[in-house]
Amino acid sequence: MNIRWDAEKYTSNFSFVHRYGSGVLDLLDAGAGGAVLDLGCGNGALTKALQDRGFAAVGLDASEELLRVARASYPGMEFVRGDATDFALPAPVDAVFSNAVFHWIDAERQRDMLRCVHRALKPGGQFVFEFGGSGNNRRIHAALAAAFERRGRCYRMPFYFPTVGEYAALLEEAGFEVRFAVLFDRPTELTGPDGLKDWIDMFVKAPFAGIGAEERAEIVDEAVEALRSELRVDGKWYADYVRLRMKAARPKEASSPCE
Repeated sequence: MNIRWDAEKYTSNFSFVHRYGSGVLDLLDAGAGGAVLDLGCGNGALTKALQDRGFAAVGLDASEELLRVARASYPGMEFVRGDATDFALPAPVDAVFSNAVFHWIDAERQRDMLRCVHRALKPGGQFVFEFGGSGNNRRIHAALAAAFERRGRCYRMPFYFPTVGEYAALLEEAGFEVRFAVLFDRPTELTGPDGLKDWIDMFVKAPFAGIGAEERAEIVDEAVEALRSELRVDGKWYADYVRLRMKAARPKEASSPCE
């Protein structure tokens, strides 16, 4: 999925994306100094966190807007532009890390992405990631879909949110061994009095293609009001996140039975 990011607003108002991603880092147990690719690095905050943990980290992202922020924030680090579903590295790495990226990739392109990751890893290399899983933001998308329907419009889900079983099967098909998987609720506090509206404006773009600004604003306001009793708690907005966190590995090359 190709979108243009408001990189500065993303960095200032949605820092929870990389803040929560720090927990995924704990799944990495590659040796210090190991080469790690941060796939879909965004503004580079987690690439820097990888470096701070002793890894030789490189960030890859498709958004030039976010890469400009990453390069300005962390000069001296390596950030390259690339497509997660069609990339190749000059040399294999010890681990591939990714946070809050794969739900942006259409279901039919997931196999392409997994093949690229498998090829990028050394035998025995680790693949650690988290993204939106089955049920992620279910209430938000349902409210938007209802507002679309009242106008005779069809709301098309713009994200890919798989179950544990569905994604484990894709990993195994791509040649990975699944080592860890968990699907969990993670209600997430949003920033400011218009937090939910700002969240929708930032992340839900594709369904509004071809809809005028006035109608778009009406739909968003209607959905926000419908969710006020459910997602606004003690004066704060929350998004009903569900995350899929997994660890897999590229198998080591089989040793000879004579060894």
